[in-house]
Amino acid sequence: MARNTEYAATLGLPAGGVRETEPGVAIFDDSTGLENMRQLIQLRWIAVMGQIVTIAVVHFGFDIRLPLHDMSVVLLCLMAFNVASLLLWRGHHEVTNGVLFFALLVDVTTLTAQLYLSGGATNPFGFLYLLQVILGAVLLRAWSVWTMVAITSACFTGLTLFYRPLALPPDGYGGLPAPYIQGTLICFALNAALLVIFIARINRNLRARDARLADLRQRAVEEEHIVRMGLLASGAAHELGTPLSTLSVILGDWRRMPTFTADSELLQEIDEMQVQVKRCKSIVSGILLSAGEARGESPVATTLRTFLNDLVAEWRATRPVIKLTYESRFGADLPIVSDSALKQMICNVLDNALEASPDWVGFDATRDGDVLRLTVTDSGPGFAPEMLAQLGKPYQSSKWTPGAGLGLFLVANVARTLRGNVTARNRAEGGAIVTLTLPLAAITLEEGMTYGS
Repeated sequence: MARNTEYAATLGLPAGGVRETEPGVAIFDDSTGLENMRQLIQLRWIAVMGQIVTIAVVHFGFDIRLPLHDMSVVLLCLMAFNVASLLLWRGHHEVTNGVLFFALLVDVTTLTAQLYLSGGATNPFGFLYLLQVILGAVLLRAWSVWTMVAITSACFTGLTLFYRPLALPPDGYGGLPAPYIQGTLICFALNAALLVIFIARINRNLRARDARLADLRQRAVEEEHIVRMGLLASGAAHELGTPLSTLSVILGDWRRMPTFTADSELLQEIDEMQVQVKRCKSIVSGILLSAGEARGESPVATTLRTFLNDLVAEWRATRPVIKLTYESRFGADLPIVSDSALKQMICNVLDNALEASPDWVGFDATRDGDVLRLTVTDSGPGFAPEMLAQLGKPYQSSKWTPGAGLGLFLVANVARTLRGNVTARNRAEGGAIVTLTLPLAAITLEEGMTYGS
């Protein structure tokens, strides 16, 4: 019903983020593979430049005749492949093990072609095969690594039998030509430098991935905590339903009794008690609704303006509000999906502001491109610095009462499920500002939906 799966998560539906590729093995989809592919592309450009310099030095510096035409064709093919890779992987696409394996195979193929044209196994740059094997060991799965070992070994073995020999001028370096020794030293330095650069970047990518996984584990722990609280709240809601209904009946009877009808102050207090009992019953219904009971009543197709206006009107009627300043400046109205979780998230922020600032609360709704920005302002004492640093963590509160600090924790988790975020800061003139940022795509309706569905 909603445009994407982020909002489906708030309705208890599965959302993306974790996928299972093998039985019992869950892998977190992140950008590590894409970053590794980009590192390979950068490394390939370095290899192209290195080959150009090496061919020029050998051909013109050492006066060793090389098949420049054929080697240039191989270089152009490698450059064309790298340009295509750069264009293909510029966007955010999933890079699988097979894709990385194919990219390394292209590098091995072009290296084999260049070595075939320039002396085969007698070329000192044949040790660059080790670079491909090491890169495979870092980037690929086990079967791919061993396949890479077999392919590079077969290529090197083939180059001992099939190659275009080069005429190298002999000298006195132990029977080996001087260019061979110099080429070996250059190859060693090149291998070492590229490995240091590339492995350092790969390790940085892996550390970033581990940080994302740690964040995912933390989120899983927090969501498990929310599930436990939901089970407890659902059980408590069932237990509270009967006494609240009894209180509602008793208050209705009292309101008709002559003893109370004769006293206007008592009638006013009874009316206030009925309002509060009705609010308690509404909260209990909301808990049961969020727990999955009476799910048919939620979500509801409506519009953004109607949703916010109704929410503000209901919040005003059920809270002891002295002054609420509400402004809606998001422009053209939009069809959205309204769910109890979204409603409770906004009401939680308003409740916190009212508790800190009973005399005045400000609520402002604006639109910034494809983002809905809801700002709640109060004139209370503001947040303590340590609370701002731990915003959205459970039990971060200055009230020191049981269950305190869960409001903003639940708000932060609902917003995060919708791919949004919650920020807070203190005002220079006193009070605090809490801003809910939600992508409109997470709550807007798809085409073809109708209101009231």
